[in-house]
Amino acid sequence: MAETVLKHGYRVVVGLGETGMSCARYLQSHHWPFCVVDTRDMPPQLDAFKQSFPDIDVETGSFSVELVQNASEIILSPGLSKRDFVSSVDLDEQIAVIGDIELFYREAKAPIVAITGSNAKSTVTTLIGEMVTASGKQVAVAGNIGKPALDALSDDVDVYVLELSSFQLELVQDFRAEVAVFLNVCEDHLDRYASMQDYVKTKQRIFASCGTAVCNLQDKQTWPEHASRQLAFSMQAPRDSEEFGLLCEGDELFLAHGAEKIMPVSEIFAQGAHHYQNCLAACAAVSALNINVAVMRRVLQSFKGLPHRCEQVQSIDGVDFINDSKGTNVGATLAAIEGLAAGKNIVLIAGGEGKGADFSLLAAAAKQYVKAAILIGRDAPLLEDVIGEVCYTTHAMDMKSAVNTAAQLAESGDVVLLSPACASFDMFANYEQRGESFRSEVRGLLQ
Repeated sequence: MAETVLKHGYRVVVGLGETGMSCARYLQSHHWPFCVVDTRDMPPQLDAFKQSFPDIDVETGSFSVELVQNASEIILSPGLSKRDFVSSVDLDEQIAVIGDIELFYREAKAPIVAITGSNAKSTVTTLIGEMVTASGKQVAVAGNIGKPALDALSDDVDVYVLELSSFQLELVQDFRAEVAVFLNVCEDHLDRYASMQDYVKTKQRIFASCGTAVCNLQDKQTWPEHASRQLAFSMQAPRDSEEFGLLCEGDELFLAHGAEKIMPVSEIFAQGAHHYQNCLAACAAVSALNINVAVMRRVLQSFKGLPHRCEQVQSIDGVDFINDSKGTNVGATLAAIEGLAAGKNIVLIAGGEGKGADFSLLAAAAKQYVKAAILIGRDAPLLEDVIGEVCYTTHAMDMKSAVNTAAQLAESGDVVLLSPACASFDMFANYEQRGESFRSEVRGLLQ
C-alpha cells in the first residue's frame, strides 16, 4: 500500500465473509480509505469483493503485519478471537480493534433492542421484531440472525432489533442498547473462551450503559451488575410489576406481567414450555418500548416458530418428528427435551462436534424423558458414555440411517427429536444443511 495512505490513516477490515463485505460497503460509502486482509488463501467472498471494489487492496493468506500495525483502526470479523488476533500481530494497545456492531452503533439514529444468550436468540429476536412491527413502527432486524447490521442502517427505521453473539460483543466499545436482553447461559464455545466465566463476562457486555436490562430470573449469570431499570422473566409466578412469568388460574396457565394476564398459553401457536419462556422474554423487552398487551397477544397467536428450532416436520402414525438442528449445545438440547416431553417418550438423534461441552448435564433429562438415543458424528462416543447409562443408545453413520432407526424405535405418541447438542461441521456444512437432511429423510418415510 502506498506510503501516503499509511500516513493519512486507514482502516483494515480483517476477514472477508458476509460481515467483512458489509464493512467494505459501509466504508466505501463514506469514502474512508481501507484495505482488507484474510488469513485464508481463498476466502468465500474474494471474487465478489474484487468485482465490487476493484481499487481496494486485499491481501489473503500471509498478509503484511506492518499494514495492520500502522492502521488507525482494525475492524475484525466476529469469527476471529480479538485476544488471539492482537497477540498474533503484536498490535499497539492504542489501536482500536472493533467489529461491525460498533461501526453500526456510531451511525444508528434509532433506539436499539439487543438480544444475546446461549440459546433462543433468533426466536426471541424475531418475536420482538414482529411485535414492534405490529405496533406500527418501522423495524430493522439484523445482526447474528442473518442480515449484517451495517446493511440495515436507514433513516427510515424507528427501532433496530439486533441479535448479538458473544463473538460480536467481544468487539463493542461504546455500544449502548435502549433495551438489552440476556436470555440464558450454558456451556458453549469453550474452544474459544478460557473459561465459562470468560464467556459469561463477554455476554454481560450487552448491558453496558443500557436503558433497560431484561434478564432471566432463574439464571443468575444473566443478571446485570448495574442497570437504571431492570425487568425479569421466569417460568414462575411474577412477584411484582417488573416481572413476567406464568400464572395458574384453575386449570388454565397464563403468560403474565405482574398481576396482569397477557394470554392463556393454550392460545400460543407454537407450543412447549421452552417456547413460553421465549414469549415472556419478548414481552418483557417490548414492554420497555411501551407496546401494549393486545399487540403482544396478536403476534404470539400467529407466530409459528423458526426453521430448525423445534420445528414440526411431520406426524407419521402418531409419531411427531421435530427438527431442532439449531440445538448446537447442551443447553439447547436440554430445553428441547424438557419443553417437548409433556408426558411423551422421546427418541433423540444427537451428536456431532461437541466443542468441549460437558454432556453429563443431559443425563437426568435423558433418564426421565428419552426412550432411546441414536448417536451420530464425531463425539457420539462421548455422548454414549453419559446417556448410555440411563437410556438405550445406538449409533448411525448418516442421517438416513438415524431417521430410519428412530422410526423403527418410536411408537404412536412418541416424539422423534433431532437436537444434536453439537455443532454440525464434522458431517454437514452447517446446522441448516443438517436440518434439511433430517426433513428430507423424514419425508422419505412416507414414500
